[in-house]
Amino acid sequence: MNRPANKIVIVGAGECGARAAFALREKGYEGDITLIGAEPHLPYERPPLSKEGLAGQLDPKYVADAERYEAAGIQVLTDAAVQAIDRGAKTVRISDGRDLSYNRLLLATGASPRPFPGHSPTSSLVRVLRTHAEAAAIRLKLAPGKLLAIIGGGFIGLELASTARKFGAEVVLLEGLPRVLSRGVPEEIAAVVAERHRLEGVDIRCNARIADIEERGEKVEIDLDDGGILIADLVVVGIGAIPNTALAEAAGLAIDNGIAVDETLCTSDPDIFAAGDCCSFPLGHYDGRRIRLEAWRNAQDQGTLAAANLLGAAETIASVPWFWSDQYDLTLQIAGLADGAVLTVQRDLGDGAFILFHLDASGRLISASGIGTGNAIARDIRLAEMLIAAGKRPDPQALGSTDIKLKALLAA
Repeated sequence: MNRPANKIVIVGAGECGARAAFALREKGYEGDITLIGAEPHLPYERPPLSKEGLAGQLDPKYVADAERYEAAGIQVLTDAAVQAIDRGAKTVRISDGRDLSYNRLLLATGASPRPFPGHSPTSSLVRVLRTHAEAAAIRLKLAPGKLLAIIGGGFIGLELASTARKFGAEVVLLEGLPRVLSRGVPEEIAAVVAERHRLEGVDIRCNARIADIEERGEKVEIDLDDGGILIADLVVVGIGAIPNTALAEAAGLAIDNGIAVDETLCTSDPDIFAAGDCCSFPLGHYDGRRIRLEAWRNAQDQGTLAAANLLGAAETIASVPWFWSDQYDLTLQIAGLADGAVLTVQRDLGDGAFILFHLDASGRLISASGIGTGNAIARDIRLAEMLIAAGKRPDPQALGSTDIKLKALLAA
């Protein structure tokens, strides 16, 4: 490694930023570490916000407690928004007017929910879900006799629908496309998820077009293009996220569907790195295609990788994209990216659980998608992830046969 910097500042106190801070210590770095977050909380995990985090807890699920940060010598600044980066002076300006100097800087600024056009994300009745405060406000409306309207049939919307039904709220989910989970989830798996929601009483309406949303007292009126009207107690918008790039863009860093980084997570400034939801990066497993991931595992992996490279390791991104979602008793997991697949092979695992393997034109396994109850698919998805990372071209018939273990294909 090169000689390490003696002042590292991390902007963004989420999963990625916190993971990077602790990884720096684990790798032997002894200099100053300052972790800056705009929220009043210590870094916490966001996946629970659409699930158990809606149970009304006073505190979020923290990545670590205050004592652990103190023991590691990590200074955490909360309620401190970073307003500007001065690359020449190597300082960041925070909201209390102070300038903090750095030798190396990590941007882990995450992403923000995309608001419904024409509506403020701060409305009390038309909300988004990204922070603990937003989850707490949504929870107040989840009760029998209340109707929750969810706009968007992606992971967030469906997980929220599942949680809302547990609290007894009625749920209508409006999706503009022909099916739910249209981004990155095979149709066969999306159909299983949709049917499970319908069995639980969720009213899923696909191909829904919204003409207008208007707040009327304590209710929200949603006017649909087909003339239908929906009156809800709360509307939650889950139509995607926008990477938080304003700070980087104002500093003159390259932007390309997020803060553009190379395979080591370095930005266009050699002393500034970016990681997590906010950055786009070339992925070697997919011929250097530039992608951006909004995923818990990616935030962890890139936090660790960024820590190594802030210290001069020059390690490249090697992890395979991985996503998961829990809804009712179902677990959905996806390893890899299925774009470019020309052949899909199904492996049935029993009790309704199955995995779809996606291969490209050369026969290389590029993705695996599975669904089942509990941990039914976890082991095989993990082995599929290893097959993808190894660039394997397994026999399609072997992939579809439960008589042949995936571990054997990995060893072949």
